[in-house]
Amino acid sequence: MYSKNISVRQLSARSGISKSTIDNIMNEVYSPTMENMELLAKALKVRITDLFESDYK
Repeated sequence: MYSKNISVRQLSARSGISKSTIDNIMNEVYSPTMENMELLAKALKVRITDLFESDYK
């Protein structure tokens, strides 16, 4: 997992995504929408592909 040393609360404030939604994504309760992926990547200043691990990057 890509690490930016940011709390869920800070990420929520930066991205506009609720803390509970971020928690659910992190705990793999459900997969994020493309819109949420874009918001998270923008908040973290990374590419969307940096947000997940895959052998197919």
